[in-house]
Parts: sequence; structure tokens; C-alpha cells
Amino acid sequence: MASRYEIRFAGSGGQGVILAAVVAGEAAALFEEGLSVVQTQSYGPEARGGKSKAEVVIATESIDYPKAMKPNLQVILTQQAAEEYAAETLPGGRIIYDDFFVTSFPQVDANVYYLPIVRTAREKIGKEIVTNMVALGAVARVLELEKIVRPDSVKKAILAKVPEGTKQLNSQAFDEGYLLFKNSVHL
Repeated sequence: MASRYEIRFAGSGGQGVILAAVVAGEAAALFEEGLSVVQTQSYGPEARGGKSKAEVVIATESIDYPKAMKPNLQVILTQQAAEEYAAETLPGGRIIYDDFFVTSFPQVDANVYYLPIVRTAREKIGKEIVTNMVALGAVARVLELEKIVRPDSVKKAILAKVPEGTKQLNSQAFDEGYLLFKNSVHL
């Protein structure tokens, strides 16, 4: 791992991007040793449908600036987020686009993945509300490949955060997202 790794989740209110970033940050801070972590968020005044982004910075040393400057990894769930944030990706980094709500993909110097995140939540899990957990599964696979955070750490953080009656649903969504990325090919 480089000394600093930045993740951005971007979409609209109601997609759970803030919770996804909180969980990713907690997974790194609580279950991995020697890492510093900070999480920030920004969202519009609308409860649902407004612009929303949340970021996690993971570092092996003290974090002097809490916001993502050039994210190593972006999970982009809406067209508006794609247009606004894709170009900020670190050259050679990774972007995971949802292939349902993002239909036009900005050209960037990054490894790009088009994954059915929303469709998986809707069709395989049966609840669009777990879109963020599907996205977290994909992120966990990336963090595993980068040797930053273990997938089981992310799953532990999810299960510690979600309500008791939803643990199985969220766990299944995470597993589906992990497999989505594991079986994907970047373009």
C-alpha cells in the first residue's frame, strides 16, 4: 500500500453512500492494525435524490488533509456523479460505475469497471436499499487486491453497523458485490 489510499463513494441521497464510506472507514480503523483513517461526507439539502458523496482516506501515517484529492478508487452510482467526479480519479486508479444509472462514461486514465450494482440489489437481493452493501462488497475485493483491508474486516464492520433484523440481507448483498468485482474485467 502507498502511504495514502483514497476512496470516494458518489451518487444521490438514498443510495447509502455515506453509510458505505463510514463502514469502509471503520473496517480499516477497527480491524486493521497500523492504519490511520478519516471519513468525510458531503450531501445536498434533499433527503433523497440530491447529490451525495462520501470519502475515506486510509494511510500508514498521520493524515494531514482529510479529503480525497485524487481518489485511488471511486464508486460512482449516478450519471451526475460520473460527470462531476470521474476526472478526479488518480491516473491508473480504479472507477466502478453502476451500469444502470450511469449510461455515459467520461474518458479517464483509470481502470474502469461497469458493474450491475443497483440491478444486483434489486433483482438478486430483492431490495434496492442494499445498493450500498453491494458496492461495499466490490470495494472489499479491491481493498483485498491492494492489500489494505481484508474482506472479513469490511463484513464485520457492516454487521456491527446494521440493525439486527437486516444482518443476513446486508451480508448477502455484500457477498454478491464481492463476487461481482471478483468476476469482472476492466475495460
